[in-house]
This record gives sequence, structure tokens and C-alpha cells, in this order.
Amino acid sequence: MGDSRTQRTSEAWEALLRAQVTLQRRLAADDVWDPISMREYDVLYTLSKCPSRRARLHELNREILLTQPSLSRMVERLAQAGLVDREPDPHDKRGTVVVLTDAGLEMQRHIGRRHAASIRRIVALSDDDLLALRSLCDKLRTSLD
Repeated sequence: MGDSRTQRTSEAWEALLRAQVTLQRRLAADDVWDPISMREYDVLYTLSKCPSRRARLHELNREILLTQPSLSRMVERLAQAGLVDREPDPHDKRGTVVVLTDAGLEMQRHIGRRHAASIRRIVALSDDDLLALRSLCDKLRTSLD
């Protein structure tokens, strides 16, 4: 029985991973990302969901699939473009707080509308399937937190 459960778990994991890779490649090839990259959009989107549109750099690092040095360089580029501000962390003088600017929020919303339309077009599932997918993904993520 244990071997069957292990096999089903492995097959489900592989299906999830392959679906994610396929979707990610398709979305990355979409023409909605100009003038920023999909990863830069991910930073802006993540900040837009944070209280006060701000997060410590190490908190962002938990949500963004980048190494800490890569994220730091990306935040620096976004700051130079006026899309985020960097502030010293008031609770940890060695840390940095990243703040989404009004221009960054507008960029996130502009690209986000186009991105949402692409997702709707690409992820062609029924409403019931979408609800089930969301529920399963939420359950999987919260079981790991």
C-alpha cells in the first residue's frame, strides 16, 4: 500500500511541476511584459499585496524565486526606474525595506490587467476545475507553512 501511495504522490508532483513549467514558459513568451520582465513584475505584484505596499527584503525573498543577491540587484534596478524605494529597516539596521511607489503600483496594474487576460486565455479550465485547483494549491501550500 505504501508503494502505491508513494507512486501516486510522485505522479501528482510530476504533473504539477510539468504543468507549472509549461504555463510559465507560455506566460513568459507572452507580449505583456514590456517594459519590465516577468520577474520584475512578480516583485511589484508581491509588494502590491503587502500591507502598506512594503516588505523587508528577506520577506520578499521568501515569495520570489530568486537568490538573495539576484533579488537585491533586481530591487536596485526597480529603484533606479522609480518603481520601488529602498529604506533602512527600522527594526534591523542591517536590513532593507522595499516600498512600492505610486509609479510601481501603476506599472503593476497596467501589466497585471494584460497578464490576467493572458492567464484567462491560457488556463482554459471550467469554473469548477478552477475552484478545485485553487483549493488544492492552497491546501498544499498551507500544509507546508
